[in-house]
Amino acid sequence: MSTAVCRNIKKPSLFTPPATVIQSAIMTLTCQPIGVIRTPFVNLTGMPIQPPGAADAIGTIELLPDFHAGLQDLEDFSHLILLYHFHLSQGFALTVMPFLDTQPHGVFATRAPRRPNPIGLSIVRLQRIEKGTLYVEGVDMLDGTPLLDIKPYVPAFDAATAVAIGWLVQTAQQVTEQKADGRFQDTGAS
Repeated sequence: MSTAVCRNIKKPSLFTPPATVIQSAIMTLTCQPIGVIRTPFVNLTGMPIQPPGAADAIGTIELLPDFHAGLQDLEDFSHLILLYHFHLSQGFALTVMPFLDTQPHGVFATRAPRRPNPIGLSIVRLQRIEKGTLYVEGVDMLDGTPLLDIKPYVPAFDAATAVAIGWLVQTAQQVTEQKADGRFQDTGAS
């Protein structure tokens, strides 16, 4: 499993200059998966690019035994936010051609997997939990993806209103049909 629990050992004060805070975090941030996500997608090309394109895709999350106690009360939530590591992503570009457009955009204005910190976020539907395994719907990640964190999805906290969606205003509705086409692969990995 890849080394990608994120801990910042040195806690800055409220008066620490931003550059010092960032430098401290860079030097102490390490992530270790809490589990692995199992999905039907074994190839990058042809897989869904976002959860709405994978609404019927069933997967499991195999949580490491050390973290099973953290699942207490999670079964009462219908949806989960998963944070995971794009473990096959190699390098990054600050300007990319996203799946849903023919014009380049800054990587931070896209959901491209090749990022300075290759972290993915998906909202999935929780079916059930059995002995440290979560059964979920709407998986849009590659089989074997390292899981970094799980959070309950709470509309009152997570569903913004009156949002602007930038360049996606013309193409967001195409997400259910668009599949990955290899554009973010680098030497066979993305």
